[in-house]
Amino acid sequence: MANPEEPRVRLPQLRLDELLEELQARINAARGARDRVRSLLEAVLSVGRELDLEQALHSIVESAAALVDAEYAALGVIAPDGSSLSAFHTVGVTGEQIAEIGHYPQGHGILGEVIRHPRPLRLEKISQHPASYGFPPHHPPMNSFLGVPIRIRDQVFGNLYLTEKRGGLAFDEEDEAVLSTLAVAAGVAIENARLYEDVRLRERRLLANAEITHSLMSGSERTEALKLIAERARELMLSALAAVAMPVADGGSLTVEIAVGLDAEAHRGLVLPLSGTLMGLAFSAAAPVASADVQHDERISPEPARFQGLGPALAVPIGTGEGDVRGVVLVAREAERPVFSGKETEMLQGFAAQAAIAMELAERRKDAEQIAVLQDRDRIARDLHDLAIQRIFATGMTLQSAGRLIEHPEAAERVLKAVDDLDETIKIIRSAIFGLRARPGGLEDSLRARIVRVVGEETPALSFAPGVQMEGLVDTDVPREVADHVVAVLSEALANIARHAQADRAEVVLTAGGHEVTLTVTDNGVGIPSDGRRSGLRNMAERAQQLGGHLDVSRPDGGGATLRWRVPLPDT
Repeated sequence: MANPEEPRVRLPQLRLDELLEELQARINAARGARDRVRSLLEAVLSVGRELDLEQALHSIVESAAALVDAEYAALGVIAPDGSSLSAFHTVGVTGEQIAEIGHYPQGHGILGEVIRHPRPLRLEKISQHPASYGFPPHHPPMNSFLGVPIRIRDQVFGNLYLTEKRGGLAFDEEDEAVLSTLAVAAGVAIENARLYEDVRLRERRLLANAEITHSLMSGSERTEALKLIAERARELMLSALAAVAMPVADGGSLTVEIAVGLDAEAHRGLVLPLSGTLMGLAFSAAAPVASADVQHDERISPEPARFQGLGPALAVPIGTGEGDVRGVVLVAREAERPVFSGKETEMLQGFAAQAAIAMELAERRKDAEQIAVLQDRDRIARDLHDLAIQRIFATGMTLQSAGRLIEHPEAAERVLKAVDDLDETIKIIRSAIFGLRARPGGLEDSLRARIVRVVGEETPALSFAPGVQMEGLVDTDVPREVADHVVAVLSEALANIARHAQADRAEVVLTAGGHEVTLTVTDNGVGIPSDGRRSGLRNMAERAQQLGGHLDVSRPDGGGATLRWRVPLPDT
């Protein structure tokens, strides 16, 4: 039996519970690190799969918020000036909250700090940083902050901003490392998406140029080709408005012949001076002219009002170099949209240059076809003169001689009448020969032919054929410059009838005489309201004033409207 007073053997203090807890904690940490690395790899793969730039940016923001367990995340794209943000993609903020705040951040305060110093920035409390100056009204409260730049090679594309780590915790070094790794992958993904977008834009530009070339070379009307140029430019540049202006005969102003998109009617038919307008500046300089806010640009006259709701705008000459400007194409985006980048400007320049080449080729082809037609006309005229007229003349001489030998009075009279008919036939053939030998600027380009052509082009929109009457020496006395204005005014007048008059009958009367030319257009529609838009009438009046004439608009007793455009003719 053991002695109770004998010393007991004491076991070593192993602290097994503490060691097991520490081991379990390390195992959990390893599992957490494994899960986080797996999540990071999944995020990198997810971001790398996106080829659409907007979708790629949104995917990056979502992945960043999930990786560091942040309640709010945003990606700010740095503007070309390098000191502000041109776009902002968010996660965690609802559309209602954004509407209440009023606008996205522009890159001031803490966000500007990351822009000015492109390196990771981690804060426990945003308000304690010297660059912080608070949040706008209705902005959700934010405390913890982590910002990391996204680089594409040596250029900073934008920044990732994470706020409010869940659980009230602060972002740690591990969060910063994970987010920095994601930022590297994001830079690669963004560059791939931008390259893919560039390829798609080039493809679309080539297809658009091919479509325009095919349209022009297949003999489409000039108006259709210009409309196609405007539509494709609007699609290529993701714009709300596109317009094409061409120089008038004197070269001192431009006429907006085509406009498509937002409030296009306010632009169609405008006569623009070469100063005080974006298109005029681009035409004069034979170079692109851009505006960050076309509605409030001091270089652009505010009247007539035509840019409501629009912001960034770009005007590019249609041509291949200085001295070869055929017109101007203008594109404009809604307000708050990003300005046109240098790459977009180059793309629109290339598109416009290709369109100019297509127009030149079409004109050369048309010239060649015209020469062939004229040569054929010369041959026909020569044959008529050398063969038909000579034979008819000889036949007439024979009949005239034979008539002297006929004693029967009635028979002799019939022979002499046949001789007179042959003389008239010779006159008709000679008139036809004169017409066949007429050159461009004669029959096909005559004012009469152009008036008839304009009426025919507007007939489908009117749903009826207007009556046409022309009096006086229209083709002889009216010079080309005045004729161009007459055609433009008639086109505008018929277009207004089609859009607003609700008429089923219209009459066009053109007279030249008494040292003036008068165009009168009458319809039986609802008339011109006193409070209606008058941009079209203003354009017609300006054309008349340029030539020293005037425009009168009246309402006949039977209803409708009568437009009388009158200008003096130069002394010949």
